[in-house]
Amino acid sequence: MKKIKLIIAAVAILSLVSSPAVYADGFAPGEGMYLGAFAGFGTGIVQPKVATQGNAFGTTAGALSSSRFHEGGSWEANDGGLGLAGIEGGGTLGYGYRMGDVYAGLEGEYAAGDIKFKLSGTAVELASGDTITSVEATKEWTGGAFGRLGFYLNKDTLLAFRGGVLVSKFEVKTAGDNNDLSEEFYGGGPSFGASLESSVTAIDPNLSVRIGAVYTDYLTASVFGISTNTGTNFANRSGHNSEVTGSALSARIGLQYSFFDINSLF
Repeated sequence: MKKIKLIIAAVAILSLVSSPAVYADGFAPGEGMYLGAFAGFGTGIVQPKVATQGNAFGTTAGALSSSRFHEGGSWEANDGGLGLAGIEGGGTLGYGYRMGDVYAGLEGEYAAGDIKFKLSGTAVELASGDTITSVEATKEWTGGAFGRLGFYLNKDTLLAFRGGVLVSKFEVKTAGDNNDLSEEFYGGGPSFGASLESSVTAIDPNLSVRIGAVYTDYLTASVFGISTNTGTNFANRSGHNSEVTGSALSARIGLQYSFFDINSLF
């Protein structure tokens, strides 16, 4: 009797272990819960705009003396802006559901890299009295969440589109005659992408190759702390309005692996 009970228990345990594995053999690209890793190249455009009331000769503006007068006006980059470029790498975690040939899912991602731009030239004196000779901005990381919709071109190939929000951290460094300053800025906005995923059945039926592109619009952010030692962002500083608008495009290639289906719990 004990032997019969042991056999029944062994069969039950084997069934629990093997049933998810059997289902896993049938995962299509992007189906179930998956982990991914990618590498790619990113580019972008930064378009600064500064409008100032000026400080006429013989007057004062706050703590500024009349010797620091300048005319009012505005400056902006209308043609092309400033170019960002560099490599990046990161990972994704998501869950997808296949409904016939239609696909829907949710996905989060994190990426880091060295996408940057640098400007250098003749020394410029800021209102604080600091003099800068170069400005360098690096996009240190991005992170966000997306919804995904797509359709299967065949049982092993998925074409998907995603939309959501990405947030990035930028490190801005200035070098000058008086001192070097470093400040952090965060920018985010709507992000859209497309990808093509194909199973690598020769290696593992749950492994797929993914290529795609992601576009992010960073909207417009006010920037006021670049000339201060503290880097404080004064939202309503009198006398000028300084803002930055930007966008980024990233092309990627990577691998992802589907490993779990929530339906196996029920």
